[in-house]
Amino acid sequence: MASIEERVETLLKPTIEAIGYDLYDVEYAKEGKNYFLRIFIDKPEGIDLTDCEKVNDAINDLLDKADYIKEQYFLEVSSPGIERILKKDKHLGQNIGKEIHVKLFKKDKKKKKEYEGILQEFNEEKIKIQTEANEEIERKNIAQIKTIYHW
Repeated sequence: MASIEERVETLLKPTIEAIGYDLYDVEYAKEGKNYFLRIFIDKPEGIDLTDCEKVNDAINDLLDKADYIKEQYFLEVSSPGIERILKKDKHLGQNIGKEIHVKLFKKDKKKKKEYEGILQEFNEEKIKIQTEANEEIERKNIAQIKTIYHW
């Protein structure tokens, strides 16, 4: 059975795309005693509050009718931000040649838990980043990948 995130993404993607946005990601999380369903949207010009309101209004009834989530939850619609978390192959593909930060679940053989470098390529098993040593990192060991924005 598909996860709540996958089911929600499948449900909402056509509607979100029809009104001119990209569904970047869906996250369902429990924080403390509260549950949150986070819908991350994007468009080339960036996202503002009006965009979030428009998408929220378009998806609220769909979520209520589908009733995938039995617990009470808070719905949040937002941009993925400037420093974006890269979860999907689509996200990695869009960021080839860009600087990324990689956090591992635990220290690797080199006693490192974090890497920064230019994303060169990826496949199902690993990613390659350009550093002084040109690292290959197994994806199963990666806790998080995000883009780096230099302010």
